[in-house]
Amino acid sequence: MLSFFTLTWMLAFSRIGAMLLVFPAFSATTFPVRLRIALAAILAYIISLALPSIPAAPATLGSIVGFLVIEISVGVFLGFVGGIVFYALESAGRIIATEMGLTMTAEFDPFNAARTDALSTMLTFLAITLFFSADLHHWFLIGLQRSFEILPIGQARLGANTLADIVSRTSRIFVQATLLAAPIMAVSFLINVMFSVLGRAVPQMNVFVESFAFRIMAGLIVFGLTLELMAQHIMNWLRNVPDDFLRVAQLLGAH
Repeated sequence: MLSFFTLTWMLAFSRIGAMLLVFPAFSATTFPVRLRIALAAILAYIISLALPSIPAAPATLGSIVGFLVIEISVGVFLGFVGGIVFYALESAGRIIATEMGLTMTAEFDPFNAARTDALSTMLTFLAITLFFSADLHHWFLIGLQRSFEILPIGQARLGANTLADIVSRTSRIFVQATLLAAPIMAVSFLINVMFSVLGRAVPQMNVFVESFAFRIMAGLIVFGLTLELMAQHIMNWLRNVPDDFLRVAQLLGAH
């Protein structure tokens, strides 16, 4: 049978590896798979050194597989909760691109290996830059380590409170996206109203075509002026990621 430390390391690796596979900052297709595996293995080794003995440690192959499934599920939950900020930024970029009329200027997204709006990619890169430049990844690792203290290995149980919390956090994606895109949406609305009035006053004017240039120009100006405010909101959301980890761990550990 496996030794206690090897079993602990394997289960910790399952949780951390699943989390890194889902969390957008590490799940990008441009992030080397070997580096992701090595990072998960190193973190699991360091965390396993300080972990206490596993209550009701698995003794058979079936129980070990069950523990692996539990830890992988916990890692997926943590990665999803931590990545909500990035999902909101992607949605905000699409809303802004739609309001500015830039939906046709799609480009390759290195994070998802798919075509997406340029503004979504820009906001995602901004969040990644803030995440590492402000040393928030250190707090991210601390929150991950403390999740093992709050939720010991193999003790997770999915309950109604956990599902309600996940659904509540998911609903915030649209709220956060709308909050970031609100200035551009307001300017786009005013421009549409202005050209609607002009269309009534000057029927010969093709207001639909003429408004495109104004929407793009005004949208880019407002986007540039509000970018610092967006960065502040993104920083505040990223700072809450460790607390979100602990909250989800508490809910999964409540029996």
